[in-house]
Amino acid sequence: MGIGAHLLEPYGNAAAKISLGAIDELRDRPRAKYVVVSAITPTPLGSGKTTTAIGLGQGFRQIDKLGIVAIRQPSMGPVFGIKGGAAGGGYAQVVPMEALNLHLTGDMHAVTAAHNLLSAMIGNHIHKGNRLGLDPHQITWRRVLDVNDRELRNIITGLGTPDDGNPLQTGFDISAASEVMALLSLCTSLRDLRERMGRIVVGYNGDGDPVTAETLKVAGAMTVMLKDAIKPNLMQTVEQTPVLVHAGPFGNIATGNSSVVADLIGIHAGDYLITEAGFGADIGAEKFFNIKCRASGLTPDAAVIVATVRDLKTHSSKYRVVAGRPLPAEMLAENPDDIFAGAANLRQQIANIRKHGVTPVIAVNAFPTDHDSEHRAIMDIAAEEGVRVAISHHFTEGGRGAAELAEAVAEACTEPSSYHRLYPDELSLVDKIDLIAREMYGADGVDISPLAARQLDRYEQAGFGNLPVCIAKTHLSLSADPSIKGAPTGWRLPVREVRASIGAGFIYPICGDMRTMPGLSSAPAAEHIDIDENGEIVGLS
Repeated sequence: MGIGAHLLEPYGNAAAKISLGAIDELRDRPRAKYVVVSAITPTPLGSGKTTTAIGLGQGFRQIDKLGIVAIRQPSMGPVFGIKGGAAGGGYAQVVPMEALNLHLTGDMHAVTAAHNLLSAMIGNHIHKGNRLGLDPHQITWRRVLDVNDRELRNIITGLGTPDDGNPLQTGFDISAASEVMALLSLCTSLRDLRERMGRIVVGYNGDGDPVTAETLKVAGAMTVMLKDAIKPNLMQTVEQTPVLVHAGPFGNIATGNSSVVADLIGIHAGDYLITEAGFGADIGAEKFFNIKCRASGLTPDAAVIVATVRDLKTHSSKYRVVAGRPLPAEMLAENPDDIFAGAANLRQQIANIRKHGVTPVIAVNAFPTDHDSEHRAIMDIAAEEGVRVAISHHFTEGGRGAAELAEAVAEACTEPSSYHRLYPDELSLVDKIDLIAREMYGADGVDISPLAARQLDRYEQAGFGNLPVCIAKTHLSLSADPSIKGAPTGWRLPVREVRASIGAGFIYPICGDMRTMPGLSSAPAAEHIDIDENGEIVGLS
């Protein structure tokens, strides 16, 4: 990558921190082509998007180009829950995967601690007289923890004696949903991080004015806790392709993209910078284009849409896929007609990329259970849409199996990019939500609850109306109902609540039954993770 040793801080033998000084030191080097990896709406088992991004980075080596991969750090909630880790898989994997999935360099814990320090300062401020007049019933700042624990979604704090604080109804979100995590992923420097910390709104006083972390005099201490966490982590794939691992906001309830500072380094460190956006193009890629690129100023050259045979068959609505259970046997039978039946979702996601002026490429993440006729069906759909497509065998063959995909992406990057954001800043918050619902999801409009309407009015009056919106909705459907597959029509997006992440720089509508603190399944992955007699971790995937 051309990064000098003076800019690296080793963390054992597996990872290193990169000093932010690398941004300025590399600035005059040629700019890499910028590629975002997204997907069609996935099954509960996922599409292998991280594996594809890693495989693509390795594939560029096969065509004598250097691809740098930038991904998020996994949350340990899903690691010990049902999703598993996020290191890729097979021969397209970041190593050592145990380090990536468990703690890494402690960034997730730093985010958790900084967030909860603010929570503690809020309670202490009220207990010590509440000089700012913070209304206890209008506190919007909760607590966070990096585990899946449904018992903590709604709690009462301050029970006991008067010395134990004031009883307040609150709750926990998962750390990846923290605004601190989101602003860490979007900041461009340590100074920017400090300023964003100060803008965090924790609640409102009796007059309806926002109370911030700056007025509580805690933003500086929170920044200090993240002074090392802001530095991106450097790891490598099984084929020694460089991987930047940094920040981990959730894709369905937050921005779902790795950090801006990692991209500002990677964009001058190779021929291609491949970054992954969470879940389908309607969610992660939309937030990449309209929130992350807005913060970074970087312009994407191409977008990869990962599709799998099982995903497309799921969107035929003929099969029921349940996380943690084997696929239905009939779903594995050769049936290209199921591919065509589920193609509407793929077509919508292609349109979603094109609406931002970016050239899409379809990456078929091949599985051993696929049939050639089913791959040909996807290629026929791509031909109808005028989109490049490549069958990629990166899981089983590593970079060699992704060489065709790398060639297709390289060709796409030669086309002029007409990238643009979906909406202007001056559009009202309601209109931004409505536009995303119609253009990205295929909705007929939005239904805003009375609570959400009041919240939106408050944010507009407070001067937050120029911010982008980060819609929280299910990742399992283009609609707000996870059971509805394909590309549904004749429906409206329900907006039940709206939160303001002013430090991160976006407004956060919650649509449908979204949980910001996941629960564990009946058979969580934690049951199978252990240490063997040699001290090696087993059962982690």
